[in-house]
Amino acid sequence: MSRFAVACALAALLPGWSEAQDAAPQLQEDPRAPRFAEVERGFFAALEVGYLGVTKTPVADPARHSYACLPGSSCQGGFASGLALSIDLGYDITRRFAGSLFWMQAFAGASDSYGSFSLGMGGVGLRYAFLALDDANGVERFYTFVRARGAYVITYPQGLFGTTDWMAGGGLGVEYYTRLRHFSVGLVVDGLYFFRAAVPAFDVLATLRYTF
Repeated sequence: MSRFAVACALAALLPGWSEAQDAAPQLQEDPRAPRFAEVERGFFAALEVGYLGVTKTPVADPARHSYACLPGSSCQGGFASGLALSIDLGYDITRRFAGSLFWMQAFAGASDSYGSFSLGMGGVGLRYAFLALDDANGVERFYTFVRARGAYVITYPQGLFGTTDWMAGGGLGVEYYTRLRHFSVGLVVDGLYFFRAAVPAFDVLATLRYTF
């Protein structure tokens, strides 16, 4: 009699146990999938450090800087070169297109008679990555991009290379997004033009970027 009771109890419980198995929640995603973005996008801050070359250095105010206009100098200091530092604050509009505000501070020296001068440039920049390459895991990490920049320029000493000016430029660069997610490193070369001084220039800058 007891065996019959146990069998009846099991028969009554089996349908409920089967329904409980059917109602068990199903996994919606692979638990091994990463819980974070391999490459961060959004607001970023970038530091650029490198070389600035100015192809010629006319004297904006010869009366004020007569030492730069010694006989035989033609009021030209010749080629000038020096250090350039730039800080960019921007946003990735898409994974290939970004805009930023920047400030570049450059220090250059020409001939002994002309001396040294500084350039402070504040403006806006746009960049577009036209080529992207994947790493071994299929994640886009290496980009080749073009960029355009425009800035208002303040020079010192006033009246030497100029006092204020406008600058426009464009360049080509490469960037690699590291496995530290938030960081990328790169190199960019820009051609620049100062309108009031009517002088072309260029820079070569190494870049370090952090995306928040």
